[in-house]
Amino acid sequence: MAKIYLAAPFFSDGQHDRINQVKEALEANKTVSSIFVPEEHSYEHAEFGSLEWQKATFTLDINNIYTADAVVAIIDYKKEESDNEADSGTAFEIGLAFGTNTPVIVVQFDAEKELNLMISQALTAYFDASKGELSDLANYDFNELMPKLANRPVI
Repeated sequence: MAKIYLAAPFFSDGQHDRINQVKEALEANKTVSSIFVPEEHSYEHAEFGSLEWQKATFTLDINNIYTADAVVAIIDYKKEESDNEADSGTAFEIGLAFGTNTPVIVVQFDAEKELNLMISQALTAYFDASKGELSDLANYDFNELMPKLANRPVI
């Protein structure tokens, strides 16, 4: 059973909707034991944005990446604004996961957006939510981690 770190921006209603869809698919997955969603583990012992809050939030998040069996990353950031580069925090989490040999599973909702070359090469498996592949994510074997490449143009 796999421990999952769910990396994604969580600043808008659309982003929360995408997180909920991916989380639902992961919760249905029989090979997933737990899902760490950073937003659900907010550091409450210091003022938001303070140096203490920053350090505690950063440490909690990276420690959970280090202990995850896989990072699932939603790379749609400002999809509703047609400016859909990956969120910088999510890109950092993907890079950290790759650098620590933690498998990266990428989910993309935008049917038109190309994929960044660095993210494309760092991923273990890719799921195109615009083509109904969240059901494939719900059935993906996180114990086996079979490669599933992205069939997207890269930038």
